[in-house]
Amino acid sequence: MFSNFDFGVVFGSLPYLFGTGMVFTVTLTALAAGMGVVLGTLLAMARLSGVPGLKHVAKVYVELMRSLPLVLVIFWFYFLVPYIGAYLTGASRPIQVGAFSSALITFTLFEAAYFSEIMRAGIQSIPKGQTGAAYALGMTYAQTMITVVLPQAFRNMLPLLLTQTIVLFQDTSLVYVLSLTDFLGAASKVAQRDGRLVEMYLFAAVVYFAVCFSASFLVRRLQRRVAIIR
Repeated sequence: MFSNFDFGVVFGSLPYLFGTGMVFTVTLTALAAGMGVVLGTLLAMARLSGVPGLKHVAKVYVELMRSLPLVLVIFWFYFLVPYIGAYLTGASRPIQVGAFSSALITFTLFEAAYFSEIMRAGIQSIPKGQTGAAYALGMTYAQTMITVVLPQAFRNMLPLLLTQTIVLFQDTSLVYVLSLTDFLGAASKVAQRDGRLVEMYLFAAVVYFAVCFSASFLVRRLQRRVAIIR
């Protein structure tokens, strides 16, 4: 079955696959995850703030993002944002955002909706007596969140946040619709160039499996360690 396979093309393309493709994938994942956690935390705080207008806006945003396919959101931002920017600024031509910037903004805003639900659960897992004690000491809502609630919530939700980051790592392969060269895109280009689709896609699947399985294993170990600390 494997007699006609030529895995030499895989080994010969490793510098390109990892030096270009994987670096892009990891960079996009890290930036989108970091920015998504920050925005998601703000959304979670907004939903729990008790301010009616702010609470409902955050809720609508989260539900909207979680109800749309990610690839559709990518298309929206790439094709519509330049025209929206031109309309808001009064420019005569669409404002070019760039493929990478568009992808980063899209993944950040999209993943923030999922991170916000994780952080909301983490915030709600903190006993209300702690927030009540903070308020009794004269702390404001922001001070209570920053110094008392969020540090504990992050610790409790860290395994889930990392698990969602693994999902984000897999989802970055959708940037192919913007002609960006992530790891899967690099493998696809090599496969089409050399006519070795099966070998390259099989190798890409093995790499994705190895990375995600290893990361998931580490997350499970971290989850057990955090549980012991409690």
